[in-house]
Amino acid sequence: MKKVFLCFLSVLFSSVTAFSLEPDSAKTVALQELEVISVRADEQTPMAYSNMNKQDIESRNFGQDIPFLITQTPSVIVTSDAGTGIGYTGFRIRGTDAKRINITTNGIPLNDSESHAVFWVNMPDFASSLQDLQIQRGVGTSTNGAGAFGASINMKTENIPMQAYCELDAGYGSFNTSKATFKLGSGNIGRHFAFDGRISSIASDGFIDRASADLKSYFAQGSYFTEKTLVKLVTFGGKERTYHAWDGVPAEILSDIFLQNNRSYNPSGYMGDDANGNPLYYKNQTDNYLQTHYQLSLLQRLADNFTLNAALHYTKGAGYYEEYKTKRSLIEYGLSDVQITESDLVRQKHLDNDFYGGVFSLDYKRKKWNVSLGGGANRYDGNHFGKVIWTKIEDYIDHEYYRSTGDKTDANIYLKGNYIFLEGLNVYSDLQYRFIDYQIKGKNSTFDARINEMQNLDVKKRFNFFNPKAGVFYQINTYNNVYGSVAVAHREPNRDNYTENISEKPRMERLIDYEVGYKFGNRTFAAGVNLYYMRYKDQLVLNGKTNEIGEPLTSNVPVSYRAGVELTAGVKINPDLHWDGNITLSDNRIKNYTEYTVVYSGDDWDEEAEQHRDYYKKTPIAYSPNVIANSILSYQYKSFGANLQSSYVGRQFLDNTGNKERSLDAYFVNNLRLGYDFSFSGINKLSVNVLINNIFDEQYENNGFAGYYYYRNSDGTLDTYNWSSYFPQAGTNMMVNIVLKF
Repeated sequence: MKKVFLCFLSVLFSSVTAFSLEPDSAKTVALQELEVISVRADEQTPMAYSNMNKQDIESRNFGQDIPFLITQTPSVIVTSDAGTGIGYTGFRIRGTDAKRINITTNGIPLNDSESHAVFWVNMPDFASSLQDLQIQRGVGTSTNGAGAFGASINMKTENIPMQAYCELDAGYGSFNTSKATFKLGSGNIGRHFAFDGRISSIASDGFIDRASADLKSYFAQGSYFTEKTLVKLVTFGGKERTYHAWDGVPAEILSDIFLQNNRSYNPSGYMGDDANGNPLYYKNQTDNYLQTHYQLSLLQRLADNFTLNAALHYTKGAGYYEEYKTKRSLIEYGLSDVQITESDLVRQKHLDNDFYGGVFSLDYKRKKWNVSLGGGANRYDGNHFGKVIWTKIEDYIDHEYYRSTGDKTDANIYLKGNYIFLEGLNVYSDLQYRFIDYQIKGKNSTFDARINEMQNLDVKKRFNFFNPKAGVFYQINTYNNVYGSVAVAHREPNRDNYTENISEKPRMERLIDYEVGYKFGNRTFAAGVNLYYMRYKDQLVLNGKTNEIGEPLTSNVPVSYRAGVELTAGVKINPDLHWDGNITLSDNRIKNYTEYTVVYSGDDWDEEAEQHRDYYKKTPIAYSPNVIANSILSYQYKSFGANLQSSYVGRQFLDNTGNKERSLDAYFVNNLRLGYDFSFSGINKLSVNVLINNIFDEQYENNGFAGYYYYRNSDGTLDTYNWSSYFPQAGTNMMVNIVLKF
């Protein structure tokens, strides 16, 4: 009640101060629409993309991470370690994992410079501060930051609030999941200023045992604006504490019909059994991270058709994960002078990094021309270090066993333009140059038995990439258009490619992306088809193997491709009933692939010196289903709304051999969303929403990892031994959400 009362006073005060001072808000709103124009596709860009506006985002936002908000867009599949969409989540587009997808916020790079990943757990409830977002599939248009090797996602934070407002958003649901969001906006103050902000708290026990999440976040912005100038200071951040659920559920436990509740089993934090044979788990087996972003941007209209966009940014990240390890060799932690060679221990792995730089674009639009000159330069300073904070030997507590640095400079410049060559015919060109300087120095967290100490790291790499793109767009008539494009992209290896694959020297990748599409649309029906062929040289593909915390490993393959067709359709059945759907049919293959596998033999299962080689002329790429389909049936009658979301994902292989025994079964999941808006005098909005996930209680896994090895029998024949772990998702569960805005 105190928050509501303070909120009411703030809105009242802000409304009074803004009285009779309201500027021409339409001009200010129009100016804001130019903030991310240089990195986005528009209706005449010859590439495949999907837009989500603020209403779309709000209707799907029940506290789950961004990946679960975009799951209904073409070619997208999502993953969740905890099985609920809260905590550690991820996604793939066209079979490409998120480490190879460019993600920006207000045109500013969001991907981690070393891992190339975006950890959504570090920015919980970010959806509550988004104005809109765009997903470009394939290479897409030139943008800042990481190379786009499957897609790019550009998110734009909320516009300046022209009217004072206050909003409370609270929800509660299955697995003790709760969400609380408080938003406040000043509205226009003195014709030139506005402020708004958000604080959020999300917590959940998770579907998987002990996979709890405690997430806090904030967003704040202050703005100065005139008819031609917009200056914004934006800051947002998140603090997370999650219990590990990285290890998945081993296949032998998941398939054991005699074990009850085995789908939620979590081996993380296992310490051994007590005297009665009951398992003990380490209470602080957690991931802890704090990340804060600052963005200072200027949008200046230089002339009627000419605008400047420029921004400075800084991101601070720091945190660690802690875990209990049983019967560890102490020499592998730099403790070689102790008499006891093994001990249980608790270790922490820390990250402490700074990311800063600037981006800009000059945008010109007049008659037949639409041109953007843009780019940016960014610097990343990363520190990695690990500590043993407890062992059974008291003298070795708080011992640092590795430390290394990762420093990266990333700069790019691009020139892109769209020219109306003939009536209805647009020609598109986009040229980008990108420079990367990356250095890793120090000691890795991996013990190197060859030198009897922690692995030495000394990586110095420079890359110069030229990424051209070109295409044509033709508006046949009011209802029909066609387009085609070809785009080249390059990508440098990430940190894990260098540090985890000690015996391999990862190479840069190249992609040539061919896209051809057709769209039809009128008042009641819309449809589209997009054909793509993505040809890779030296693609780093997920190989199904993982490091010790479950992160997937990759290796170069000389020739591979992804080819498919994306079909979209939407129909207005009647004024109250609408249907939208999409389906992706694809073929994702590696050519001339050789798999090297460990072979054991003898009574002691000794590892043979030479690995077994299996050759595949053409084999499926791991984690790349041939079919992805989505359907949304929406009904809206006055203040009541409902929609049924359905998603089908075909079989996914967990390695590059196409072996069905190491794969994820296809699954079909349905979610139901219900909502009702109440009308009360003095309240702008009061709505009650219910989300029922997996309404048919489908038992499925949307992620996993696997491997295999051989045993050589005395007669020379080989037996295959498979191992795998999976990430089961929750059965039927629900969330109730109440939104109050005034």
